[in-house]
Amino acid sequence: MTGHHHQQNPPADTDPTRFWDERYGQSDRIWSGQVNPVLAEVAAELTPGTVLDLGCGEGGDAIWLAARGWRVTAVDISTVALERLAVEAARAGVADRITTARHDVLHDFPAGRFDLVSAQFFQSPLILPREQVLPLAAGAVASGGRLLVVEHGAPPPWSGLDPDDPRFATPDEILAAMALAPESWETERLGEFRRIATHDGHTGELVDHVVLARRR
Repeated sequence: MTGHHHQQNPPADTDPTRFWDERYGQSDRIWSGQVNPVLAEVAAELTPGTVLDLGCGEGGDAIWLAARGWRVTAVDISTVALERLAVEAARAGVADRITTARHDVLHDFPAGRFDLVSAQFFQSPLILPREQVLPLAAGAVASGGRLLVVEHGAPPPWSGLDPDDPRFATPDEILAAMALAPESWETERLGEFRRIATHDGHTGELVDHVVLARRR
């Protein structure tokens, strides 16, 4: 959903809808438009079905999934982001396989059960308690389905931030926040994923933290 925390945190009473609409409104595109690599790796091994894309942003993941046969429910708090996604989905010829919906998931979580629930970089400079959101995400997983959570594991090397910044949860902390009943879930992947990225002429290694769990 979000980039790294390289701006100062806004005031605690900042309205999240306004914040994200203004953030997206600052430029024609914020994100790369490419699918997140861990999601691509995981989804490639699965039979396409229904997927809930939480914090879908401008739709890089949703469009990639739809092009491979998934039926996507793409959710974001920002109407600006969802409108961009709809334009890109139509351009890619997959609009019929994507349903967009505006939700503030802390107060209005989307209904339904899905074969895959994906929360990619569902982090925010605003207060967004994962221990409230991730159990809701787990509850949206159908029997035999999967929950995939990928978060930034450290700030990018060019950010100047402390690599041990406590705002970046460990994989075990992310798993604990999901509050999964052990008898009902199997953890299929828990750990780090490292990738090379470039930003404003800087190239460096980024660390992502990955949790993939399957409902039995």
